Amino acid sequence: MARRNGVVVAARLGWCCLLVVALALGVMGQPPPSPQNEDDTPPPPNPGNGDDPWGGGDGYDPPPPPPDNYWTYEDGHPRTEVKSYANGQPYRANYDKPNKIYTCDDDWGKKCIAQCPDLCPKSCYMSCSDCETTCRCMVFPGTSCGDPSFTGGDGVTFYFHGRRDRDFCLVSDTDLHINAHFVGNHNPANDRTFTWIQALGITFGDHRLYVGARKAVEWDEDEDHIEITLDGEPINIDTANNARWVSKVLPDLSVKRIDNVNSVKVDLADVFSISASAVPISDEDSKIHSYGKTMKDSLVHLDLRFKFHSLTNNVDGVLGQTYRMDYVNKMNVTAKMPIMGGAPKYLSSGGLFSTDCAVSKFHRNVGGSHVLASAA
Repeated sequence: MARRNGVVVAARLGWCCLLVVALALGVMGQPPPSPQNEDDTPPPPNPGNGDDPWGGGDGYDPPPPPPDNYWTYEDGHPRTEVKSYANGQPYRANYDKPNKIYTCDDDWGKKCIAQCPDLCPKSCYMSCSDCETTCRCMVFPGTSCGDPSFTGGDGVTFYFHGRRDRDFCLVSDTDLHINAHFVGNHNPANDRTFTWIQALGITFGDHRLYVGARKAVEWDEDEDHIEITLDGEPINIDTANNARWVSKVLPDLSVKRIDNVNSVKVDLADVFSISASAVPISDEDSKIHSYGKTMKDSLVHLDLRFKFHSLTNNVDGVLGQTYRMDYVNKMNVTAKMPIMGGAPKYLSSGGLFSTDCAVSKFHRNVGGSHVLASAA
């Protein structure tokens, strides 16, 4: 009796083993899942990967090619190959909205379609590499926009009005100095003079980099108003989003367009990254803020975003000081918009590339250039 029970148990175990093996073979025989687009549809085969576009191994039968209208939605608008973002959040382009739409390829050659978010429907930065749009004047550390408001390294936003047609040091460190040229408009109706940043003069090592906005009586959004020079020589970049220029003298210095015209990103590797957009004062802005804009000048200026990678704790300047670890904010932070005073100590009397402001920390080539060493 015991022997017969043992045979039954052994038989059952045998059947279980056979069932497990059969299931394993069934699973192993299945083709791997295909990669998906953001809308859960499979991308078209990639002949560059050989006979198997999905990397499934020999003998895998690839799916048929996509239909001719694959890269369009039912309404005829193009699809995107990669997920798009706006201000750090997933955001699919909606062609029914008036928000500006960008189309370009990412760093892997895949189609990117991204749209300015509702917070800034017509004025955003576009990163093709990340397939992401970002509002130009979001409150990020290092941002400067409009009648210039700054957001410091400590995260506090404040105004610094400077003075029309004068230069002020924004950042002054051991071997990096950034001045800003201010332009302005006086409105006799309220007896106020409003100012904006028109250009940057960036000094590092023995080099001088100029980034400015050209004056325009009438604004044309299809015309490029950005002007850039290195050591007095113009930098010319194709008018296409993601077009890039790299310095032959300083291979770590590059300029990339982040829109077809009027927006660029300047990078000195391991030192700084500066996004600059040339923008006008619109009639609506002038009416809301009582700027007193006339038909003689569209008041083109720069909206800016700075990122610094190697500032010392000795840095100074309107913006630079806010990055010091021991910086103490003495402004009235309870005010609706704090104002930084002390304009005279930030004033540069010798021009846009002068390093003579009272708080200057710049020492050209003393003990070698920390900036150029960082970029090397």
